[in-house]
Amino acid sequence: MKEYPAIWLQCAACTGCSVSVLNAVNPSIKNLLIDEVLPGRHINLRFHPTVMAGSGAPVIKVMEDTSKQKRGDYILIVEGAIPTAKNGIHGVVGERAGKPVTMLSRVEELAKDALVVIALGTCAAFGGIPAAHPNPTQCLSVSDILQAQGIDTPVVNIPGCPPHPDWFVGTVASILFSGLPKPEDLDEYRRPKAFYGQLIHENCPRRAYYDENKFAKKLGDPGCLYELGCKGSVTYSDCPLRLWNNGVNWCIANGSPCIGCTEPSFPDEVSPLYEKITAALPETPTGGSS
Repeated sequence: MKEYPAIWLQCAACTGCSVSVLNAVNPSIKNLLIDEVLPGRHINLRFHPTVMAGSGAPVIKVMEDTSKQKRGDYILIVEGAIPTAKNGIHGVVGERAGKPVTMLSRVEELAKDALVVIALGTCAAFGGIPAAHPNPTQCLSVSDILQAQGIDTPVVNIPGCPPHPDWFVGTVASILFSGLPKPEDLDEYRRPKAFYGQLIHENCPRRAYYDENKFAKKLGDPGCLYELGCKGSVTYSDCPLRLWNNGVNWCIANGSPCIGCTEPSFPDEVSPLYEKITAALPETPTGGSS
């Protein structure tokens, strides 16, 4: 059986991405971590600050030993943006020779020897909330950090605030089954097209309201939520088809406008969240079809 070691590094984030993935249903997180994801293939999660039982120097050693002993064979999962102000001192992971090691250094060191880097969540993929204006800690995305350092390890972005657990599990399973994604499998932002290939707008159950020029005037009203700030017309993900919480519900079905959390523009350029967006619509509502 082939084992794929995984290092999960948590940077500037709220842990929401971990919580979302831990709520995976089919397969469950137990299946993912203990069973064979695919016949003959198993993931060995060696480091995750939230779920591992150990702490302190011993687990840091496990992380560092994995990167040395499994060079080129481990999966690096980064959750959260990376602080870069003042040489990254605003975020640290462990110590070395009695001095703190920054998240920035950890990402650079671990990424260069990884098989692939999965930037999990919008903060890791694009900067997200930690990188929002005025960004005092100068947070950057994983891709920005690697590009600045000339590190060419493949990166797959799984944005969302938080991302759906299926997007992560499906991406990992695809890598184990058929290898790294080919260029045609990813969009221009390195998102898997399997999950981010269509606009929310294309599959929204309220699309008919949009086509008929019927818009909700307040939350709770029937009608398209465009005038209440819905960003579904500029947001790519399969939320309307996949749904959340084991298929129970999703944002728009719950009466909330889509906030565009899978996009590089989140949160600055899609804010205010509950005000109408006017840029880059498939077609501004005029009473006709779209």
